[in-house]
Amino acid sequence: MLQSLRYQGQSIRERDPAARAALSILVNYPGLHAVMWHRVTHWLYQKKRYGMAGLLSEWGRTWTGGGVRPGA
Repeated sequence: MLQSLRYQGQSIRERDPAARAALSILVNYPGLHAVMWHRVTHWLYQKKRYGMAGLLSEWGRTWTGGGVRPGA
């Protein structure tokens, strides 16, 4: 999962000239946050923890402004 996060950070850095530091990307990009929330909730959904996955998905949607359903 950390390797995937690193890959996504590098991808953002390549495409966005304003993205300079890894910490800045990790803190300031809500799209990256939404992907991280989705990965956690999808894992819970696969483990048949539907209630917890749905709850965390809603929290992630509230914090990032956009969400992806856990089953997707």
